[in-house]
Parts: sequence; C-alpha cells; structure tokens
Amino acid sequence: MRGKAWFAIAAAIALVASGCGGKQASDNKPGGAVACEAADGRITIATGNSGGVYYVLGGGLAQLISNNSKLKATAAETGASVQNIQQLVAGSYDVAFALADSAADAVNGKGAFEGKPQKIQALSRIYSNSTQVLVRAGAGINSIADMRGKRISTGSPKSGTEVIANRLLQAAGLNPETDVQAQRLDLAKTADGMKAGTIDGLVWSGGLPTAQITDITTSLKGQVKFLDITGQLDALKRINPVYDRGVIPAATYGQPADTPTIVVPNLLLVREDFPAGNACAITKLIFERKAELAKVHPVANELDPAVARQSLPVPLHSGARQALGS
Repeated sequence: MRGKAWFAIAAAIALVASGCGGKQASDNKPGGAVACEAADGRITIATGNSGGVYYVLGGGLAQLISNNSKLKATAAETGASVQNIQQLVAGSYDVAFALADSAADAVNGKGAFEGKPQKIQALSRIYSNSTQVLVRAGAGINSIADMRGKRISTGSPKSGTEVIANRLLQAAGLNPETDVQAQRLDLAKTADGMKAGTIDGLVWSGGLPTAQITDITTSLKGQVKFLDITGQLDALKRINPVYDRGVIPAATYGQPADTPTIVVPNLLLVREDFPAGNACAITKLIFERKAELAKVHPVANELDPAVARQSLPVPLHSGARQALGS
C-alpha cells in the first residue's frame, strides 16, 4: 500500500509540473526543438509611457497574440525599460520592452542593477529608439552643456530615457542631480510642461514618430528645436557599444532640417524560464504578421529576422532561436 501511495503522489506531481507554464515536456522534439505553438494561458506585456511607441506597439502585439494563438495577452502602461526588467524578473510581467543598453546593464549587473545580474533573455531585437532632445528656442540651450541650471525633463523614473538622459548630461560634464533642474516626468506630463513653458527642454528615447513629440512640435511650431547630441556619442559608446549614430529626418516632425542623433536598439525580453513553445510561437508571429504591426505603428517596418538575432550581451531565448532559424 505504501508503494502504491508513493506512486500516486509522484504521478500527481508529474501532472502538475506538466501543466505549469504552458506546454513543455510534451512539446519536446528530437534535437531539443519544441512544437512552435503557444499553450493555453494568459500573459502580460510591459510597455512604457502612454504617449510612447512601446505602449502603442505593445498594445498591437497583445492583440496580435490574442487573435492568432491560444494565449490571451494584455499590455500594461509602465515607466519603461529599467522598471520593466525589474518587474519582469519579479514575475509581474511575462514579456517586456526594453532598451538594449538597460538590458545589457541588467545581464551584466551594472548601472541600476549593480552587483545583481538579471536572468533575462531576448525574443528579438526589434527596432531602434532615437534619442530626441527638444528644447524651447528661447531657453538659450544649443548643446547638452547649456542645460546647466535649466528645467529639463529626463523621463520617468527607472526608464531607459532617464538612463540615457543622465549619461548624456554626465558626458557633457554635468551632474544630473545638481547641475540641472531635473524633472523626472512621463511623456504626457513633459508635453504639458513644454507647452505651458514650465520646462525648458526634454530628453526622450523613442521610435519615430512619437505622438507626444508630434504634439509639442505642432503646438509650439518654431518655438522649439531639436539638438544635435552626437558630440556625446564617443563617451556613450565607451559605456556601452550598442549606442550608434542616427538621424531624425526633417519630415518626421516638420522641422527645417534633419537632426543627427544617437540611436539604441530595443529588445523584447522574457525570463529565462519562459516556455520555449510560447517563445517560438510569439517570435514567429511577430515576423509573419509584421504588416499588421506596421499598421499599428510604422516602426514595425524595421523588423528584420536577420537583425532580430543581434541581442548580445542578452542571450536569445531557445524558442526564439528556433523561430528565427538560428
């Protein structure tokens, strides 16, 4: 009887284990591959500020997953990159958008994650964020160094924007805590402050175009201007090589000329224990139905399976590798 009891307990444990986190052992195929199919369940996606591209694209991704798989996905507004990674690891979210520099800090235990490497992996590199530094034309700001003493929105606390804003200020020889009047605001409040004249300038890391930046430039027209910040690029690349040179085309916001800027890739992240079948199915869906995501926001046109694999130092999830054929 005792032997039968232990057999029953072991069988029950096996049944519970096989039902957790979607399909796992039953999906295994020769060579370590899994069925590229999502299991029944619910997932949450951490996005960003309501006026930003993460939020818009994240909502589109949630709808895409819900409409084309057994998973039901919902997107949540958040403070963005750093917060997203922290709450992803804590289990509050299942998938998260994040800037590659913040994600690199996380896996290496640096920056906001000092001494505490995070166990995250990537489903894909997606599109690149442009660092958009917009200032009031009459504020006397022609460079990052000119922000000394000025009221500057450095983004939401624990956002990727705040990370880049602080690094730009430091690269220009400024202390973000003492040399500027830092306004740690989300993008909606930043836009309100710019239009009201209570903020002299802002730093925003986002896709092109970002709706709230369009709102500011349309409302204030010639009263605002973008700054060329590429003078800080070498200093930022010494911190993290993911930073690169880019441009904000004049037509994006109706400006008189293109503005050189600094860009950084975005990653779609999960925990390392995210079910491989779900990872494979979601990654495959993103690229198979890229056109649907591009209708939600044009940055999705940048999605490229060849580029998607370039997530280092964040490792690519095994399910994503299978979907991308790598």
